[in-house]
Amino acid sequence: MEAPPINNTVYIRNLNEKIKRDELKKSLYAIFSQFGQILDIITSRTMKMKGQAFVVFNDQASAANAVRSMQGFPFFEKSMMLAFARTDSDVIAKRKGTFVERPKRLATATVAASGKDSRKKRKAAAGKGGLAAAAAALKSESSAQQPIDPSSIPEQPPNQILFLTNLPASSNHAMLTVLFTQFAGFKEVRMVPGRTDIAFVEFNTEVESTHAKNSLNGFCIEPEYPMRITFAKK
Repeated sequence: MEAPPINNTVYIRNLNEKIKRDELKKSLYAIFSQFGQILDIITSRTMKMKGQAFVVFNDQASAANAVRSMQGFPFFEKSMMLAFARTDSDVIAKRKGTFVERPKRLATATVAASGKDSRKKRKAAAGKGGLAAAAAALKSESSAQQPIDPSSIPEQPPNQILFLTNLPASSNHAMLTVLFTQFAGFKEVRMVPGRTDIAFVEFNTEVESTHAKNSLNGFCIEPEYPMRITFAKK
């Protein structure tokens, strides 16, 4: 079968079917927004479309870069399979003036996550070592409602633990895990109870954490939220 021509829409299959739809869409946005502006992410509740999704980019160059770069990417313990969609998504068809109403439509979700989403309470995982100590220290030293100014954080000597600030309200453990698991030596993400704007990420060595820091510092999980990454205070 001939491969479909380049398209603004990327078709993704072999996704983990156990992941909730909201979490899946947020995580897909987190890892694909690095390639360009995303107009829509499309999933479905039907059994036939389980484990599949469509990511719609504003331009074809971004879609092509995503297909090339993310083919086989490990995502929630499964390797993603990517291809160009065979037809235009609704948002692209409407832009071209070729849209025709379908009898059955996939559920769509606007990917710009809203800060109005209700925040779920998170219990701190019991743990030992520097990461748990850093999270506990931060909790006791700062107010749960006080935002942190990323520019006010002093640089620390390189170590295996990264401190993330300026995260959007939609941030969660699963999303950050997907984002950092692509780097060698990743160990875990630790959220701070009562906070969604900050988190810690631990690696096996400071060399591995430095590589992740240099690669993702300034990455926007959402527009207007460039992630600030520094080494954690030990």
